[in-house]
Amino acid sequence: MDRNRIFVLVMVLAVMGSCILARAGDQACWRGPNHDGKSAEAGLLKQWPEGGPKLLWEVNTIGRGFSTVSVSDGVIYTTGDVGDELVVFAFDLNGKLKWKQAIDKAWKRSHPGSRSTPTIDDGRLYVLSGNGILVCMDIKTHKTNWSKNLRDLGGRSGGWGYAESVLVFDGLAIVKPGGENCIVAFDKISGEIKWKSTGFKGGPEYSSCVPFTFNGTELIATGAKSGIVCVSAETGKVLWSNDFCKGNTANCPDPAYADGYVFWANGYGKGGICLKLAGSGDNVTAKEIWRTKDFVCHHGGYIIDKGYIYGNHSGGYSCVELATGKVKWHEKAVGKGSLCFADGMLYLFGERGGHAALAAFSPDGMAVKGSVTVAGSGPSWAHPVVAGGRLYLRYAENLYCFDIKAK
Repeated sequence: MDRNRIFVLVMVLAVMGSCILARAGDQACWRGPNHDGKSAEAGLLKQWPEGGPKLLWEVNTIGRGFSTVSVSDGVIYTTGDVGDELVVFAFDLNGKLKWKQAIDKAWKRSHPGSRSTPTIDDGRLYVLSGNGILVCMDIKTHKTNWSKNLRDLGGRSGGWGYAESVLVFDGLAIVKPGGENCIVAFDKISGEIKWKSTGFKGGPEYSSCVPFTFNGTELIATGAKSGIVCVSAETGKVLWSNDFCKGNTANCPDPAYADGYVFWANGYGKGGICLKLAGSGDNVTAKEIWRTKDFVCHHGGYIIDKGYIYGNHSGGYSCVELATGKVKWHEKAVGKGSLCFADGMLYLFGERGGHAALAAFSPDGMAVKGSVTVAGSGPSWAHPVVAGGRLYLRYAENLYCFDIKAK
């Protein structure tokens, strides 16, 4: 092989490698590719310098909202309410605006601002407005491919509007209109309805749908006003439900699955429930094995790692054993807030004051390994996102991007 051919081959492999790395750094949907709050990122700082990691850039024009970011193919997406409109924003990795597009009216009732985090899939963006307008948009032309009004399907949102992020799974775009057909799956390309759940009636509330596989069966679990419910991902058939937190003021966090268990927790003094699964196919069942008041989680969510649940409890963070519900510890850290996991560490983001922290953790305790504070106002309910060696924090109209790669 001559030198020119070798050079071309090396360049092709280099380009292919960079593309693979770029894709590996993506987080194209709410709570990451496995919908569990855990990133596959590696090579990150284990200790932040004094004052926090390096701020690469910030933008202060994304409008009011609680949506966090999705990152796909070098583009960062989020939503915000600007004036009377809900707007989708797309930024490059330097924080420069690539495009923006209004898709619905702004949500101006209780806690004004955007809710849904965009889901990016195969050249399309999916997002749900607080008013219940589901939009599938072409990310190159910024034009709407199709849209649906979830209220036309017989559902009705709670007082804080529709707030879930769209699950795109196995060719479907899945959301909760609520009502008699609580969960509905649309063909992700055409918008045609493929199935509706039956046998479980409830308001949609604010939890997103979470897919997982148990004993070879693809399932979807979510929280609703009437409790937690699990359906077949293929048909929408309700396989099991539990009325834990039925009629609660608000049920916000997503359920979490690991090792044959499903955990779900909520705020307003409710706490959490753990169910153990059995069976397969259309005969999957769930048996409640424990409840706890020691995991009161309003909005900040939780992750499961190596048999333990870590997440927001009341004014701080807790660790609970998945199989037993035994409480291992409770730490204040940045106070009540949200979290995500990457490279063996937790990233914490407080609800008030813009306080964020990096924390080492195990069933034996939590140790803060650095902190940073960002500006904003009001409650911050956007979860932190780690993607491509960067930490993204959204607080009100502001989006911050930090370099967290190990040097």
